[in-house]
Amino acid sequence: MERWDNNGNDAEETMGEGEMKVPIDVPSTDSAPELDEEAMVEAAIRAGEQAAEEELAAQADAELNTVKAERDELYERLEEATSQVDEAKQAAKDAVDRMARLQADWENFRRRTRQEREIERERAAEKLVLGLLPVLDDMERAVDHARQSSAEDDQFYQFVDGVQQIHDKMITILERDGVEVIDPVGEPFEPLAHQAVGREENAEAYDETVAQVYQKGYRMGGKVIRAAMVTVTYGGPKRPTEEEATEAGE
Repeated sequence: MERWDNNGNDAEETMGEGEMKVPIDVPSTDSAPELDEEAMVEAAIRAGEQAAEEELAAQADAELNTVKAERDELYERLEEATSQVDEAKQAAKDAVDRMARLQADWENFRRRTRQEREIERERAAEKLVLGLLPVLDDMERAVDHARQSSAEDDQFYQFVDGVQQIHDKMITILERDGVEVIDPVGEPFEPLAHQAVGREENAEAYDETVAQVYQKGYRMGGKVIRAAMVTVTYGGPKRPTEEEATEAGE
């Protein structure tokens, strides 16, 4: 009997007597069914789409990595800029504080210097006035003595009046510079402005009233630079307080 092998070739097989050879179709196991054109196109499209998707994904990953790197770099720059801004703000604040301290120190220096100059000026003026006071005392004593004199010479009295005018002019000049004369006859005794050098009994005057002034005192800028030398009364009634005097007046 005749057979074909899997490759389509004739195959002979020994048969027994009386048998005849019959051709037999044996399909090949290595052959694959052929794809039609439409299936091949679809397969090609799918392969292209997959390749395109893979390429796009790769490009997207690359771009994403680039964007991430740029973002990280921008974050670093932002942090550095923020740190620089904070440092600049702190430096500006320190500069403002230092300027405020310097301004305060300068104002304190100017005020202290001005006060020191004022104190020195007052001391110099006080020293000058204290140097002139004995001259004023001598002029006052000379005028008082001359007025008590029994002389009748007009020229003498004109001379005394001239001395008095010079005295008054000096007092006026001193008053313009803040000097105040302390002449407390009839006023209450003030221990801070008066120096008691004697006492006089007087029952008609209030107790501790200035009876006489032996030497005038002087006050400058509210400060007593020389106390007045006075005598004080005693033995009289007690001086009423301001409230009692006000009630009595009412």
